[in-house]
Amino acid sequence: MVKKEVKKEEGKLIGAITHYFGNIGVGVIKLSDSLKVGDTIKIIGGEDTDFEQQVKSMEVEHKKVEKAKKGDSLGLKVDQKIREGYKVYKL
Repeated sequence: MVKKEVKKEEGKLIGAITHYFGNIGVGVIKLSDSLKVGDTIKIIGGEDTDFEQQVKSMEVEHKKVEKAKKGDSLGLKVDQKIREGYKVYKL
């Protein structure tokens, strides 16, 4: 099996989008690694979605948190429209 190499500028894969609330612009990310407020993430998916943004705030179980750990599902305000299955990288 050949392991797909991630380009350096894509950073480290830390999760995937499991839901998107279009009316409020919030994505739900299921984490496979940790994430904290202040980190810069990159969301990649579809043919034309590839953007970076800084994590300004996030919520786990409807409570604001400063950091989230592997296995958490967190809500995050996103700058662009996204869809389920999009990949999230930490830069």
